[in-house]
Amino acid sequence: MNSSYDVVVIGGAAVGASTAYWLSRDPGFTGSVLVVERDTTYARCCTALSAAAIRHQFSQPENVALSLFGTPFIKNFPEETRTPDGPGPDLGLKEHGYLFLARTESQVQVLRENHEVQRGLGADVALLEPGEIAARYPHLRVDDILLGSLGLSGEGWFDNVGLMQGLRRAAKAGGVEFVHDEVVGIDRDGARVTGVRLASGATVGCGHVVSAAGTRAGQVAKMIGADLPVGPRKRTIFVFRCAEPPAPGAPLMIDADGVFSRPEGNRFVTGFSPEKDPVPAWDDFEPEWDEFEEVLWPSLAARSPNFEAIRMETAWAGHYDYNALDQNGVVGPHPDVGNFLFANGFSGHGLQQSIGVGRAICEQVVHGRFVTIDLGPMGFERIAAGQRYLEKAII
Repeated sequence: MNSSYDVVVIGGAAVGASTAYWLSRDPGFTGSVLVVERDTTYARCCTALSAAAIRHQFSQPENVALSLFGTPFIKNFPEETRTPDGPGPDLGLKEHGYLFLARTESQVQVLRENHEVQRGLGADVALLEPGEIAARYPHLRVDDILLGSLGLSGEGWFDNVGLMQGLRRAAKAGGVEFVHDEVVGIDRDGARVTGVRLASGATVGCGHVVSAAGTRAGQVAKMIGADLPVGPRKRTIFVFRCAEPPAPGAPLMIDADGVFSRPEGNRFVTGFSPEKDPVPAWDDFEPEWDEFEEVLWPSLAARSPNFEAIRMETAWAGHYDYNALDQNGVVGPHPDVGNFLFANGFSGHGLQQSIGVGRAICEQVVHGRFVTIDLGPMGFERIAAGQRYLEKAII
């Protein structure tokens, strides 16, 4: 490890690895990059514990655009991350789409409004009447459904760890250094960050600092005197098997009550975002076992007879890097500390948006502005002003 770098990235999971990857591939950047990661097993990072999917069905245009940018990259991942040692991993995208269901007029209105945004940006999505849903997916009961929204292409699930490791491998091949350490302080000289202090005792000078610190982003922001409302929220994902599984090709379904499910081989995974959503302890990764029988199974059984006789086999819990203000990402420079860049608060969507966010942060470093996708509305200025830029399509 050197005494200084042009860019120090805090956090080496999907968002941090993507930022490092894009910097290593950008012909306009010839500087040095250090990625500091506190847990190099990545066992409890948001990336490794996510449901590992990508969708274009968001309410805000920036989120739609980020995932539209990510899908072709994921499809072509082996070539995008090729190094002299060979291609990157195949992420095995299962392009079965997301199906959002609405059973109230207010939910229908949201689906229609979101659809206009999505179609305006080129997303391949369709609004389906109940009969059309039943024809496509005969295992579903749709008597209480008013409307559905289905991603016809570009949406599905993939290898989350493969994406992270492939980006890290490609970044390393491009000269990026990764170190097992923790940033415990950030030094400033007026309106600029000058270096980071590590738990190991080292101080590393830098030209830019990128916070890709996941659930700990709020703590990192405090190191420069910024108040960022991002912290952990626990989500449990259950794996179950059906006695009589539905026909192959089921989508990732988000029911009107927020319960989601999708196939995983010959099993299904399911979960939801609870209404009571306290901040968990940093080391609390114990699944909320009661959720399966109290919430998930009743919802699933009501939606499909195939989900009446199911057996829960296992579960795991992970943490969202949750933005308590508006459940939307915070991307770009601090308005008063211009060489400190945020890449935080994606509230469960960081994995799928990591490709586009990493590119955007790279552009801020190299060009001082967004080039590929204008993420200006996702900047920290709205956080400082307490102005919500709400993402309505949260799962």
